[in-house]
Amino acid sequence: MLGRFFELEEVVCLEPLYADLIDLSYTGVAASLEPEDARLLVDGEGDLLAAALQLRELWAVANFTHRPCTLEIIEMVEALEGDLYQDDRMQYLDAQREYYSRLLMENVPLGIEDIRPERVESVQDLFREIWSGSFPATCIDCCCGSGIGSEVLRAMGCRVLAYDNDPQLLALGLSSGRLLPAGTMLIDASMATRYLDPVEAGFALMLGDIASFNANMWEAIVDELLLLSTMTVVTVATGEECVRVAGWCEERGRSVETFEQDRDPIYDRWVCIAKAT
Repeated sequence: MLGRFFELEEVVCLEPLYADLIDLSYTGVAASLEPEDARLLVDGEGDLLAAALQLRELWAVANFTHRPCTLEIIEMVEALEGDLYQDDRMQYLDAQREYYSRLLMENVPLGIEDIRPERVESVQDLFREIWSGSFPATCIDCCCGSGIGSEVLRAMGCRVLAYDNDPQLLALGLSSGRLLPAGTMLIDASMATRYLDPVEAGFALMLGDIASFNANMWEAIVDELLLLSTMTVVTVATGEECVRVAGWCEERGRSVETFEQDRDPIYDRWVCIAKAT
């Protein structure tokens, strides 16, 4: 997995969770270590991806894909005459997500199965209507739950990057195969732009319940998804929730279309499609 990028059999990341990759304190932790050997990994542009530090029999990896490195760490590696490795950034990010997804599957109990078989067909039919057979190459699945949207779009040939803050639902989705380890992240959806680059399309199935007391939280989540996708699709249960979501999208300068659909009596009743103008 990650070890192969450094020509090592096994490594352990300093950051315990994927969400910790943006935490600057782990850069300080790495700088405080006294490794016996070290290796740096850069991408094709020469930008630093990670540093592997040998601590006796253990190789610990400090990741700099989502936060800056410091000169102190680079000088540490240089002083040890550590080797420099170069690899593809996208491949390393996939392996990084897979590493943390494997930890989720090993350490988190599975959530209760939340997908009815008939919902797969209704989501598939909705996506076909929205994208009219021309599906995006890459799509973001915001608040993915156990991954029904990811599974449907992936079956249609789309590469999906999914995130949620519920570890049990993610563990369920990963164990069921609806979510793929290399495309799944346990993060706060209101900080998604710290982890992802913009893509062609993004969606959030069945957001809610959206009410006055939690509207600010959902608005922040929708904001991040809008920043990450040129075309954004959000489904909710009620017309009132749809009006809120549409208003947020319009405030961000999006062209908005909303409609009610009856494919499922409970889920995805109202749909908001927001496109960049």
